[in-house]
Amino acid sequence: MSAGVQVRQAGVLLHPTSLPSARLDDAHRWLDWLADTGVGVWQMLPLGVPLAGISPYQCASAFALNPALFPTDLPAVDIDAPAFQAWHHAQQHWVDNYALFMQLKKTHDGASWVDWPNALRQREVLALQTVKQQYQLEINWLIQQQYQFYVYWQDVRHYAAERQIALFGDMPIFVAHDSADVWANPHCFLLDEAGQATLVAGVPPDYFSATGQRWGNPQYDWDYMRQSDFIWWRERLRYHFEFFDLVRIDHFRGLAASWMIPAASPTAMDGYWQAVPGDALLQCIQADMGSVPLVAEDLGVITPDVVALREQFHLPGMSVLQFAFDSYEDNPHKPQNVTPDRVYYTGTHDNDTTLGWFNSLPAEQQRMVLTALEIDDSSGLNEAMIYTIFNSVSDLAIVPMQDLLGLDSDGRMNTPGTSDGNWTWQFQWQDVPADLATNLYQLLQQTKRLTHAK
Repeated sequence: MSAGVQVRQAGVLLHPTSLPSARLDDAHRWLDWLADTGVGVWQMLPLGVPLAGISPYQCASAFALNPALFPTDLPAVDIDAPAFQAWHHAQQHWVDNYALFMQLKKTHDGASWVDWPNALRQREVLALQTVKQQYQLEINWLIQQQYQFYVYWQDVRHYAAERQIALFGDMPIFVAHDSADVWANPHCFLLDEAGQATLVAGVPPDYFSATGQRWGNPQYDWDYMRQSDFIWWRERLRYHFEFFDLVRIDHFRGLAASWMIPAASPTAMDGYWQAVPGDALLQCIQADMGSVPLVAEDLGVITPDVVALREQFHLPGMSVLQFAFDSYEDNPHKPQNVTPDRVYYTGTHDNDTTLGWFNSLPAEQQRMVLTALEIDDSSGLNEAMIYTIFNSVSDLAIVPMQDLLGLDSDGRMNTPGTSDGNWTWQFQWQDVPADLATNLYQLLQQTKRLTHAK
């Protein structure tokens, strides 16, 4: 495991929106509970500002934090204070554009930036100066708000560190087309003269979808990225590590090759693979930031070049126990094939809960699962699945909170390829069994994954 997380730990996957308050108001109570369990890692989804809908994977900025996650009564910002001045100076490269972008979206009734008047779409200096003068107070407030969130998060991070809990963040590899990043940095993306993407991102048909997934994110202009020494990427990662001890790169295989879908294609089926200079990017990041603690999300059909890239930079990958129950002995998700450099999950936020997944299986496959787990019936399913990943040789094993609570499909966080009913699950404190923390502590003690002894 990379720096940032000690060897042989356990984590819980829970997005802040799934806390009882649906925001970070009860983050301290949550961290106290995690500390009682002996868990050493809190993993979450991206913290960005969702665009239409509430998906944390389609955001208005690759840097900005979502106001809906934070308390509404944060202290006012002293704009003359050295701390704010230093933060603003360091983040000016993105936060000024973000604030201007959000104000322009508001004044244009939420319309995409490609539908704004040409002078604003093309960022003509005089037009932007006029907007800044007209909406100076609103723009400054948006900048100060991001600083408020930064300060609040530093308190959360400090509170977690005091309890020996590492924070594990998530960074989507692609950004939304209708984002401050694309509007302010069009040269970093493959766009036409009108600002529309010419090629968009997604994945070919796979386990989750027979027609693949057409995400619609614009593809990067990797030639430009390389010429600029990947400065946008380096700044993005540097800011992520202001918040997290460990960061997952979602869709890591996109740093070896990207599935290029013509923008006119309605599905992902007409795409093609194109090589990406991920090795040059990671070398540049390493030269700039040292050996940063990244995790490669390498699920799905993974080719040798992706494995080679991950191993070249000593990045942990991911394995999912739900994917382990087939007749292929070389299945990388089977417990006997998992290696220390894998983060092992019962399921991820894109999977059904363990109980929901099991209930959806044909009877014959259910029997295969029970036999492999060496249990007689499904009443012990969750315990057996959690024990299996904790007892594995993986340095880090992570369980979604829904599986700790033994929930069925009603607790599912996201169904890939669908837009309804996702991202809304929350637990309530009264739903947490009184003995869960103690039982989890004992299990971590048994499997030698305790962060600290009581």
